[in-house]
Amino acid sequence: MGRMSSVLTILFIFLSSVMINHLHVASSTQWCVARLTATNAQLQSNINFGCSEGVDCSPIQPGGSCFIPNTLINHASFVMNAYYQSHGRTKKACSFKKTGTFAVTDPSFGSCVYGS
Repeated sequence: MGRMSSVLTILFIFLSSVMINHLHVASSTQWCVARLTATNAQLQSNINFGCSEGVDCSPIQPGGSCFIPNTLINHASFVMNAYYQSHGRTKKACSFKKTGTFAVTDPSFGSCVYGS
């Protein structure tokens, strides 16, 4: 009986630690944004990729809610985050050939709202 209790206790601790790690990821809000070190060519490539993979890119078009400021890094960050949010919110979905990074502060501004 004592041996069974030890095994169950160890199993309980292990499963609890696994669940705590998963709860942390699921409960924390993150956004995917472009790294400041990304080149203009990389940023444009990320925009092209995201827009071709089903991301609604109309907000970064002239007149769209995220067009201003009209910079590649802002447009790329919006598209990269939209892709990340719609593709499982995984580390891989924010990689963009190592030009993506995570933000824990909401990058939304004015009428430009980043999904979370």
